[in-house]
Amino acid sequence: MTLRLTDEEKAILAGGKGTYGDRMAMEVVAESARYLGAKSLVPVASSHIDGCLYHGDSGTLYCEKLVDQGARVRVPTSTNVGALNLLKPDQCRLEPHRKKMAFRLMVAHEKMGCAPSWTCAPYQAGARPSLGQQIAWGESNAVAFANTVLGARTNRYGDFLDIACAISARAPDFGLHIAENRTARLVIDASDLPARLLQEDAFYPVLGALIGRLAGETIAAVTGMPDNVSEDALKALCAGAASTGAVALIHIVGVTPEATTLKAALGGLVPEVTITLTHEMILEARDALSLSQSEIINSVALGSPHFNTTECKSVLRLAAGRGFEIPFFICMGRHTFEELKSDDTLQDLEHLGIECVVDTCVVVTPILPRAGGVMMTNSAKFAHYVQGNTGHAPIFGTLRECVLSAQSGRVIRDPDVWS
Repeated sequence: MTLRLTDEEKAILAGGKGTYGDRMAMEVVAESARYLGAKSLVPVASSHIDGCLYHGDSGTLYCEKLVDQGARVRVPTSTNVGALNLLKPDQCRLEPHRKKMAFRLMVAHEKMGCAPSWTCAPYQAGARPSLGQQIAWGESNAVAFANTVLGARTNRYGDFLDIACAISARAPDFGLHIAENRTARLVIDASDLPARLLQEDAFYPVLGALIGRLAGETIAAVTGMPDNVSEDALKALCAGAASTGAVALIHIVGVTPEATTLKAALGGLVPEVTITLTHEMILEARDALSLSQSEIINSVALGSPHFNTTECKSVLRLAAGRGFEIPFFICMGRHTFEELKSDDTLQDLEHLGIECVVDTCVVVTPILPRAGGVMMTNSAKFAHYVQGNTGHAPIFGTLRECVLSAQSGRVIRDPDVWS
């Protein structure tokens, strides 16, 4: 299939316009478009960069080459988590070479004009594209949130391609950039679940993890949901689904902007499959997020996606002034960190013994206690990735269970939540 390019895009590729860095970026985007079968490139209004997290020297050298060749982002561009807490570099136990290269990678993105947001939840830090707006975002939960909750249009863009899209202000015009590709083919019906369960915050990361396993990369429409689902609950749902499946868009009928009705979510077509959720399926999905049966836990970690100020204050309220017997981590963006400093909330958190992790998270860089063990969390995303990334076995719990368990050093359950 021939890729149609505009005169401006051809000029950049030919070296007749822009810097050599601009040409490099356009080559990456154009070749990706050809490989993906796109007919053209689509202009994008913003980008979120996942490639600022260090995975090896090649990523750092690639971005430094772009910097040296004059590349600068052409659209508002936020940065995902890096491998370092730049406000507290010694918090991460990277060996010297990796720490140096991780730092250089973060600096290179700033030199290209990226906003130093360093958060996996850019939508909490002001990056909120509008309904129907074409964007090029990386980081799976952010992509799912942008498509599902905001109604923007992006595919899941990975390292190298994400920064190239930001520099060229273009993305391959395929997949979820195209309206007809955004219709649901799978219906997941939650109407038989207990109404009280649908009001529990802990239900949503579990539902997300279940949707990811059921849907894979198929777009699902979820029916039977309350119309007052909070943005924090949707954040947790999107993160869970994007972790256990290749999910980039979920239509929550009556809640998300492209799914005012089931008919709208399906594009007027008949669903290929309909799955009716049962209480037992939810309990099985919840239990699948715990890979340890231990009663003893070694740490608690919250904030994947990054916690916001409201969530941090919920921890304070639940703790009721009692400290913790084990290490307790909350991951957050620096915008939240600054908000917490403004009204003494940060001081109150630290007084309890909570360690704030800024610019990064405990699953992507070594911050958790060195010896393996068991980590409790209310995040389906943390539960999905922590053992493979860190060797710590996850136990999933509600926020209240996490707080109470950290105060005792043992797992404390509230069975009424799931009854």
